[in-house]
Amino acid sequence: MTAIANVVVVVIGLVALVLLPRTGGDGRSQVRAQARPPSPEPSAAPPKATAESARKAKANEAGLVPVIMYHRILHKRVASIDRTPGQLRKELERLARSGYVPITAAELVARKIDIPAGTHPVVLTFDDGHPSHFAMDENGMPKNDTAVGVIYEVAAKYPNFRPTATFWVNRDPFGLRDLKRQKQAVKWLLDHGFEVANHTYSHPDLRRLSNNGVGEQIVRQERLLKKIGVPASTTFALPYGSRPRKLGRAHDGTWDGTRYHFDAVFLAGAQPAVSPYAKSFPRYAIPRVQSNGKHGDCRRWCTTYWLDWLDKHPGERYTSDGDPARVSVPRKLRATLSPARARTVITY
Repeated sequence: MTAIANVVVVVIGLVALVLLPRTGGDGRSQVRAQARPPSPEPSAAPPKATAESARKAKANEAGLVPVIMYHRILHKRVASIDRTPGQLRKELERLARSGYVPITAAELVARKIDIPAGTHPVVLTFDDGHPSHFAMDENGMPKNDTAVGVIYEVAAKYPNFRPTATFWVNRDPFGLRDLKRQKQAVKWLLDHGFEVANHTYSHPDLRRLSNNGVGEQIVRQERLLKKIGVPASTTFALPYGSRPRKLGRAHDGTWDGTRYHFDAVFLAGAQPAVSPYAKSFPRYAIPRVQSNGKHGDCRRWCTTYWLDWLDKHPGERYTSDGDPARVSVPRKLRATLSPARARTVITY
C-alpha cells in the first residue's frame, strides 16, 4: 500500500474519526481521533513520474528535509525546549497547510518517501519517551493533548497529513514501568505506523563514557526494546546530540556478546537535513531542527526560522514527484545525487 493511500484509509476510513467534544483548559471544544490499524486492502500503484509531471510538480528530490526535534509536551512549559499542546498543534497545522507530509526517521534513511506529487516530507521526532508523548485513555485510544493525540487531531483536519512520527525512548518508555503496559503502548504505536527506537538506556552524555560504556548504554536499551516488542532499531538519536569519542561506536559495536548496528544516527539540532539521495547525506550525523520560536539561540536554528526560510526558498526544499521508484530533480541538480542511491533519475 502506498503511503498516501494508507493516509486516506487511516485518517478518513479506518481511523474512524469519532468526534467527541471535550472542553480543554482554554474552554474550546477539541477533536479526538479514534484510530484503528491500517487496512490490509491493496491500493492502486502510484502513477509513474515523467519529466513533464516532475516539472508540473516542481519536483526537487535533492532538496532539504526538516527533521524536527520535540521533547516534553506540557500545558505549562518548564524548559525552553518544552512545547505546549497548543504550540505543537499550531506548528503541525502550519506544516499541513504548507504541504508537508510526515514520514518516520527510518523511512527517510531507507529512502521510502512515498508521498503525493508536489508535497514535502517532514520527520517528526520525539526524544526520551516522555508520558506526554503517548498515553492511552480508558478506551485504549491516544489521550488528548499528548503528542500522538495532537498528531491525530491534525490528521483529522488535514487528510493528507499522515499521522506518524518517530519516538526515541529510554528505559521506562512513556513513563511506564510495568512491562505489560510497555508492550501495549509499543504495540499500539507500531500497529499504527509509528517508529519506536533506541535513545540509550539512561540518557547519558556519550562523550563522557568509555567505549565499553557507550556499548552498554545502547545494548541494554536494545535488549529492553526487544523484550517489549520493538524490532531491532535502525535509527539512533544521540542524547544531547553528543557523539562518543570514537564516533563509530554510535552506530556499530558489541557489548556483553551482543552486537548492534544502526543505519543512521541523528544529532540534537541545527538545520534541515539534506536529501537521502544526495552525495552529501550525512548518514551518521543527521541534523535536526528544534521546535521553537526565533528568540535567543533559536533565531537561526529553530523551526520558526527554518520553516519561514523554506517558504521563502521553495526551490531549496525536497518536493516529491509522487513516484517512490524514481528520483526527480531540476537538471542543474543532477550532479548532486549519489548514483548508488538514485539509480532511476528524471531531470527536467
